[in-house]
Amino acid sequence: MAKRIGLLTSGGDCAGLNAVIRAVVHHATRDYGWEVMGIREGTRGLLARPVDHALLDPDLLDAQMMRQGGTVLGTTNTGDPFAFPMPDGSLRDRSNEVIEGCRMLGIEALIGIGGDGSLAILRRLAQQGGINLVGIPKTIDNDIGTTEVALGYDSAVEVATEALDNLHPTAASHSRIMVLETMGRDAGHIALAAGIAGGADVILVPEIPYTIARVAQHILALKARGRSFALVVVAEAVRRESGEAVTGALGGIGQYGGIGHYIARRLAETTGAEARVTVLGHVQRGVTPSPRDRLMASIFGVHAVDLIAQGRFDRMVAWRSRQAIDVPLAEVVDRPFLVDVDGPLVHTARGLGICFGD
Repeated sequence: MAKRIGLLTSGGDCAGLNAVIRAVVHHATRDYGWEVMGIREGTRGLLARPVDHALLDPDLLDAQMMRQGGTVLGTTNTGDPFAFPMPDGSLRDRSNEVIEGCRMLGIEALIGIGGDGSLAILRRLAQQGGINLVGIPKTIDNDIGTTEVALGYDSAVEVATEALDNLHPTAASHSRIMVLETMGRDAGHIALAAGIAGGADVILVPEIPYTIARVAQHILALKARGRSFALVVVAEAVRRESGEAVTGALGGIGQYGGIGHYIARRLAETTGAEARVTVLGHVQRGVTPSPRDRLMASIFGVHAVDLIAQGRFDRMVAWRSRQAIDVPLAEVVDRPFLVDVDGPLVHTARGLGICFGD
């Protein structure tokens, strides 16, 4: 019988996932003669009985698929199988059911596409169940430190940069402060990169403490030099000056959302200028993948299949020094990579006169 491998997307969606799926299926079936079983809804598909899956046919996965955002397999970022929420409010360990689902499919290896959190869960399942696992990094937050590139980040930065491009003329027309809130659960990489590329005046990221007084001072200094407007980018994980997280404004209790409105209100109070807020939210996730995300997805998918062929498991595909490599998953999980406050991007931003509020 032909070798059979499994493939799933896990965690939040992002641009480039479909391009990975396409690359894995084409390389595995055409070059190795394997079957690829696509598992729907991440680990939830493995909990279903029968297992929610489909045999992926390369003839049905054409180039158009690379242009689509999201994931045709579906995904989930809730329902940890080690502490799965039950209808009665209790938590149950259903990890053995997930492992059994893999065995029911008869797969000999599993490719998991996820961020550090979902890859940590998949690795724990693999170790417990003896599953041959290869990981592919995806997260718009770009907070996986063992790779220079994670899928979805480039497209998210592109969306945020375009938003700044569009906010600039309306800010100038009305002499307003425009605050743009980007995603960034733990790290400010999107806000930092888009802020530089989009010509922001202020960038606020969770890694650098700020004060409203310092930001207001910078904006008033711009006004004194003849500028009638300002562009401010803030990552959703930035806290109030008091250190309190801003949650609940979007998506429910416990989820970030609202810091942009807080910053706008405080700046209006301290500068006397009108302020408006744009919250990008999931627009950054569902966007058409950028060419770079499509390219990296294709590279990662092919490399992941080659790792299986070489019998190299418990590893994640990565990009470093302009080439595809692979690293131990143990170096990836639960080790988020935050903005380097002394790194080249922060140094560049400061050199351009951008204020971080510190």
